[in-house]
Amino acid sequence: MNAPFEWLGRQDYQPMWERLKHHADLVALGHADEVVWACEHEHIYTTGRRGIDNRLEYQVSVPWVVSDRGGETTYHGTGQLMLYPIIHIRARGLGVRQYIYQLEQSAIDVLADYGVKGERKDGFPGVWLGERKIAAMGVRVAKGVAYHGMALNMNVDMKYFHAINPCGTGMAAINMQDVCDNMPDMKTLAAHWAVKMSIQGRNIHV
Repeated sequence: MNAPFEWLGRQDYQPMWERLKHHADLVALGHADEVVWACEHEHIYTTGRRGIDNRLEYQVSVPWVVSDRGGETTYHGTGQLMLYPIIHIRARGLGVRQYIYQLEQSAIDVLADYGVKGERKDGFPGVWLGERKIAAMGVRVAKGVAYHGMALNMNVDMKYFHAINPCGTGMAAINMQDVCDNMPDMKTLAAHWAVKMSIQGRNIHV
């Protein structure tokens, strides 16, 4: 069974979040199929279910939203690729940690195809280049269905990250363009990333 990929272009965060929740509910009920969506957001800060606000004294004029994903405050906006798989991990026989590991691996694999060596960091979800984060992770699982996903920094204006303590780590973010000699456009990279996803469970692949 293949989950279709769809590029959604530039999207406001709030309606996209509602769309994710609605589709995840339908997948859980068996009324819709798994899907992999990708988009770019307008400027926004989001935080996870605990509502931890890691914004610093230096403020920029950007909305802040408490989401239902895991994790703390991070930035989404132009120059950042959002990958939003909606996957029925229970039907695939996957645990949450297994799913997160495989999703991280998809980001590591797609970066490697462009000559960028991403890696995991123990205790810190996402993908890292040394001490700098290039891809953030935030997942919600409800009724056995995982949604939200990953954010890959391609050419973000870093002033937005400087205004927060990203995900509570105190560590710096980095753009793909800073380390990649052959930068793809966002839509191309999104499609390539979706192909690289191989969420393995009960011999079903995305």
